[in-house]
Amino acid sequence: MNPFRWSYRLTFFVGFLVCAALLAFALYAEYGLGMTPCPLCIFQRIAFLVMALFFLLGAIHAPKGRARWAYTGLVLAGAVGGIATAGRHLWLQSLPADQVPSCGPGLGYMLDAFPFAKMLKLVFTGSGECAKVEPILGLPMPAWTLLWFVLLAVLAVVAARRRRVTSSR
Repeated sequence: MNPFRWSYRLTFFVGFLVCAALLAFALYAEYGLGMTPCPLCIFQRIAFLVMALFFLLGAIHAPKGRARWAYTGLVLAGAVGGIATAGRHLWLQSLPADQVPSCGPGLGYMLDAFPFAKMLKLVFTGSGECAKVEPILGLPMPAWTLLWFVLLAVLAVVAARRRRVTSSR
């Protein structure tokens, strides 16, 4: 089956399945491998969850014409948020040890103790636990998520740009 000939519905369903598999792996990494997620990791999970939701809704609805771009835009919004978060995470991991920010409070505490805007600022300022590098197949987790955010964004755009193929059989 040629992925360049898939329908919009099938392409978006595949996007949903990939997001679901990535979220399942994140849970396996947390509970099976003992990798505790930092606040930036949790935000990347949320971005994948947003993308999965709109991939699934787009697959179910399978709109025609320009309406496809509504779902694609929502998927891209999740991807852009994920790309920004993963990029910031990689930047924190690339800092020399003496420039890594000190460890901050957990995300649960920040959500309870601070207003939402201040909590976001604290998360993206970074903390020591976000700078910890735990490679998987030679790359840190944020590098893998960055790659998947880009690939899934491209998949969504390709699906939206594709013209409907009619079979002559």
